[in-house]
Amino acid sequence: MHQPTGRRRREFERLAQRHQRDLFNAARRLTRTLSDAEDLSQEALVKAYVSFDQFELGTNFRAWLLKIVTTTHISRCRQQSRQPQTMAWDDGEGGPLREWHKSDESPPEAVVVEQELDEPVQRALAQVPEEFRSAVILCDMFDLSYKEIAQALNVPLGTVRSRICRGRRALAEHLREYAQQHGYL
Repeated sequence: MHQPTGRRRREFERLAQRHQRDLFNAARRLTRTLSDAEDLSQEALVKAYVSFDQFELGTNFRAWLLKIVTTTHISRCRQQSRQPQTMAWDDGEGGPLREWHKSDESPPEAVVVEQELDEPVQRALAQVPEEFRSAVILCDMFDLSYKEIAQALNVPLGTVRSRICRGRRALAEHLREYAQQHGYL
């Protein structure tokens, strides 16, 4: 594992600290759970640290870091989709199989992280398909250019435009009833 030395290490620490919140918020919106976001942001930081010698000082560190978190998330999703779902056997008490439960509810401590968006917007964003949601998050919440998003997602520029358009349309559709109830439409 190659690590930056001396001055480069301090520069990495300074830049990483400045953009740590954006990194975590991106991870939180990509994964939708606090624990997964913590794991993803930590893994992305380690990858950024190891490859920091490839980063050109003076360029957009934030975009570079968000690209790493996005590609790491995509890699994890692909890896998980290839793994079979398994269930653990119980120790004999309470039935033959342990109850398998995945909660979509955010833990209470995630409320602080998510105060930037209203709850209906968060729920609607969570319903947007992953490939579109990633593009919308990088564009509308992190103000990356289409070119930076294309690099982060490793897709052509036209695909970025299409995903953002389709993602925004899906988000608007999921928010339509809320907007009508509150007099926005």
